[in-house]
Amino acid sequence: ILFGSLVVPALFFENVLEPIIFLANLASGVLLLSKLPKFMWLCIGLLIINSLALAITTVFHEQSMVLEFVRVGSYFLFYLIVTFEIIRQIWDVKKVSKNVIFGLTSGYLSLGLLGFFICLGVEMVHPHSFDGGLLAIHEDLEIRTEQLMYYSFVTLMTIGYGDILPITDLAQKASLLIGLVGQFYMVIITAVVVGKFINQRNG
Repeated sequence: ILFGSLVVPALFFENVLEPIIFLANLASGVLLLSKLPKFMWLCIGLLIINSLALAITTVFHEQSMVLEFVRVGSYFLFYLIVTFEIIRQIWDVKKVSKNVIFGLTSGYLSLGLLGFFICLGVEMVHPHSFDGGLLAIHEDLEIRTEQLMYYSFVTLMTIGYGDILPITDLAQKASLLIGLVGQFYMVIITAVVVGKFINQRNG
């Protein structure tokens, strides 16, 4: 999702591969949440909804704002649930292994994607809430989507290059939320795992 357009042509990746990869993420979420039946069935429902929305868009070649809102909203809900579950599993773990490290990394990436869907939702509700970078010169939805993905991760990591700026109040509040969540994750969740690893090595 993050680096696919570096490997294959951007237009092909955005229009064909990325939707399929997002659906594969939904399917993997069903496996992650298999021990929590309510959430598992919710993820199955989201997978069905997104598959139908993608099929309608592909077959009828129609970009409906309603379908886009459904897709963005359902992905946001999915990543919210998955991120929470990953953090819960990391928090409860007794022994740090390579799977815990992979889980820690996956949780951080999920937070970035969650931030991306927040930014995308803000941009859909209030167009041009973000400005700068390629957003200033392109109206193309694919370019804007990719730029918002970049902005979300740069904000989450608190790099803050300043090439893309949140213009509206809602965009600014979303940016603050993404930055704060990124810091809390690094300071609290990562520190807990490191502490457990140190105790494990010394014990």
